[in-house]
Amino acid sequence: MPKTATLTMDDLLASSEIAQLKTGDVVEGTIKSVRKHELWVDLGANGLGVVMRREIGHGQKLEEGEKVTTSVVDPELDDGTVLLSMKRAAKDRGWDELQNVFESQEIIEIMPYDANRGGLLVEMEGIRGFLPVSQLAAGHYPRVSGADKDEILQKLNSLVNKSLRVRILDVSRKDNKLIFSEKEAIKDDMQNRFSSLKVGDEVEGVVTGVIDFGAFVNVDGIEGLIHISEISWERVDDPSEYIKTGQSVKAKIIAIDKDRLSLSLKQMTEDPWLHEAKDLKKGDHVEGKVTRITPFGAFVQLSPAVEALVHVSEMSDDDSVDPEKIFQLNEKKKFKIIDIDSEARKIALSLKTKPAVVKKKPVKAKATTKKDSAKDVKA
Repeated sequence: MPKTATLTMDDLLASSEIAQLKTGDVVEGTIKSVRKHELWVDLGANGLGVVMRREIGHGQKLEEGEKVTTSVVDPELDDGTVLLSMKRAAKDRGWDELQNVFESQEIIEIMPYDANRGGLLVEMEGIRGFLPVSQLAAGHYPRVSGADKDEILQKLNSLVNKSLRVRILDVSRKDNKLIFSEKEAIKDDMQNRFSSLKVGDEVEGVVTGVIDFGAFVNVDGIEGLIHISEISWERVDDPSEYIKTGQSVKAKIIAIDKDRLSLSLKQMTEDPWLHEAKDLKKGDHVEGKVTRITPFGAFVQLSPAVEALVHVSEMSDDDSVDPEKIFQLNEKKKFKIIDIDSEARKIALSLKTKPAVVKKKPVKAKATTKKDSAKDVKA
């Protein structure tokens, strides 16, 4: 009579096609019961699983009979049930999806939910990411005077809940890192736009920020800079007196950098210096107002657009002369033009006055008398 084989539970499990669950496995199940603090899921041959409320995820409306994807947190609790997480499963799927998007360099839309001084906070596929300020496109970059952090944050807050087109710049499940870039999303388009522009073109844009050294302009998505020296033919001390944020301007392209245009406002008009200086010539004596005093000389305004320099060497014959002891701001003095360089738009002045040559009167010879002659002979 054949012996009857005795099978243990381990033998039954080993011979079964049902694989034992382990932490991190992703499994599908059917919602069996929805309760206030937990969700019960029928895992079929794997038994019954439970999802605690904090692991369900926000804003999800779940009903009995609905299929859900979960991740195993603990394959066997004391009561024999499986502890599950829907949030973790969503995040695991999310990393895979984001990795695919990153590798394909696909352009996607995001909607930041918050901002800090460094950039915008984003959540996608259940994973939190970041869009740094440096990766914002020209139209959204917060250009502020003096890099005021509060003003930067205020401008970034205006982008919260606003749809932005971006590319994933970096993604790492291991480092829990997800970085977005708006600049990368428009890079190809920007290259096409750059290729259609050339130095000398006139363009129109909107001023996005005014700073100490000039103003930034958004030219159809391309960032342009108007340096303080290119704002006006006049000497500009404060750019905000000439140009305002939000103002539409027409400017000329004077240089094209890697990802930025160098623009000029003043070259949109004729140089008044040439007109006002055309009647001046070397050797003329002119009157001007002292506008700046420096250790190497003083700047003198001869007309609204013409400024000249009297070098320290042309102030006095004394080599140790101090310009501040000779001039006062806004003082008017008379000078002599000693050089004009029209190409460089420079005029050199002199304060030195050469002494006039005094012509000596001829001495009349006295008439010689006999008496004088006698004296001379006697002598």
